[in-house]
Amino acid sequence: MSNIGRPTKPDKRGLRREYLAVRSRLTADDVREAAFALAGRALGLPELAHARTVAAYVSVGSEPGTLTLLDALRERGVRVLLPALLPDNDLDWGAYTGEGSVARVQHGGKMALFEPAGERLGPDAVTGADVVLLPGLAVDGRGMRLGRGGGSYDRVLARLERAGARPALVVLLYDTEVVAEVPAEAHDRPVHVVVTPSGVRRFPAPH
Repeated sequence: MSNIGRPTKPDKRGLRREYLAVRSRLTADDVREAAFALAGRALGLPELAHARTVAAYVSVGSEPGTLTLLDALRERGVRVLLPALLPDNDLDWGAYTGEGSVARVQHGGKMALFEPAGERLGPDAVTGADVVLLPGLAVDGRGMRLGRGGGSYDRVLARLERAGARPALVVLLYDTEVVAEVPAEAHDRPVHVVVTPSGVRRFPAPH
């Protein structure tokens, strides 16, 4: 049956390609300036002001930068956890204690990631976090997040739900990545806050 002439919703894979293409055109200066602005906005969040443990990640390439924020959190005395990708795409966790505590790890044909170099704390360590920073490519007006497609953070969110843990879910994005709608499935969960260089947007809790 032909779809010619019918408006079709873009699929997740096509959208991911589009957002990644836009990011790939950013200069190193663009990324650095945005990271500084993102850290300033995020550090003003009450959720982070009261957090004792934050599960985060080290940004790579032209992703919205996280290291400035991670170092500022550490200076505040916050315990920062970083993910390590497991062979089945689940995530283990380790502590971030500064620049020397991360190692660049190449995962086969996938991208190289910066992971905790020290002791691994197990996949359930994330359930003790007060805030979880989720990587993403876009968030829509409902708070639904478009991830990179590996499914790792779907597992994290399912683990939090099973444990009855309710950390604040925060996504750092560029301004153009807060959009009208992204494709969502029944199991997808909205995030609570999106931070961009120009502001903060909160999403009401679903009833």
